[in-house]
Amino acid sequence: MQTLVLLALIGLAGFAAQLVDGALGMAYGVTSTTLLLTIGAAPAAASASVHLAEIGTTLASGISHWRFGNVDWKTVFKIGVPGALGAFAGATFLSGLSTEAAAPLTSGILLALGTYILIRFTVQGLPKRRSDKPLPLAFLAPLGIVGGFLDASGGGGWGPVGTPALLSSGRLEPRKVIGTIDTSEFLVAIAASLGFLLGLGSAGFDFGWVLALLAGGVAAAPLAAWLVRKLPPRILGSLVGGIIVLTNTRTILRSLEVGDATVNLALVGIAVVWAAAVAWSVRAHLIARRAERADAEAPAAQPALVAD
Repeated sequence: MQTLVLLALIGLAGFAAQLVDGALGMAYGVTSTTLLLTIGAAPAAASASVHLAEIGTTLASGISHWRFGNVDWKTVFKIGVPGALGAFAGATFLSGLSTEAAAPLTSGILLALGTYILIRFTVQGLPKRRSDKPLPLAFLAPLGIVGGFLDASGGGGWGPVGTPALLSSGRLEPRKVIGTIDTSEFLVAIAASLGFLLGLGSAGFDFGWVLALLAGGVAAAPLAAWLVRKLPPRILGSLVGGIIVLTNTRTILRSLEVGDATVNLALVGIAVVWAAAVAWSVRAHLIARRAERADAEAPAAQPALVAD
């Protein structure tokens, strides 16, 4: 019974993680791996299982984003193929580490990515498109290699590395950045899974976790592709970033054998900062909406003034 309950929770986590990933273009791997580490999984097994599940979830997500017109296919292959090479290398690297060495390393990478997500979306939100020029391979190839390596070795990182970089370039509109990153991750997931298979063998995967994450992610993929047009990414990014920071800080402090009082004090401090970040994001989102409404109403009001 406990095993079934655990698998159900992992499936729900996969569903929630895919909703977030489909709306932000990041955080499926980071969120899912964080959960598996929290329940005591070995870092390599957690990352391997998440990436094997991602073969199915990214395929479903890519098809859904394609149907909604959210994919730039030229960019998919320019960043996805180098990303696959980086992911294979990252999986091989993580497979060779001992559990004791890998646990704090993986949690440290996840903590850094979670902090980045929290700060990025709290402070900036999503930048607007500024140019129609295509993204060059000289920019996308190194980005893909770094993102793929971090994704496999840290259990997540493809979205947190790739999505902000493509957004900041201003070459693609936000929904196409998210759809392109989600679709190209299919190549990354295949390469990472092959790397873990060679490094760990089939015993390195927990197929119960894989099926639970896969079921939840595939179920959420079509909804996520539609929600990318509806949800406020700024608020969602702050919420998810805070969760990742909180859970991985706890894992790192526990691995360092820090006292309970210090751990609790640190977590309370992070929770306060997290709540303030979410409140700031909500405020900024509401201000932006009011400004958009004012801009939309201004042209309609101008003829009436002239007529008077």
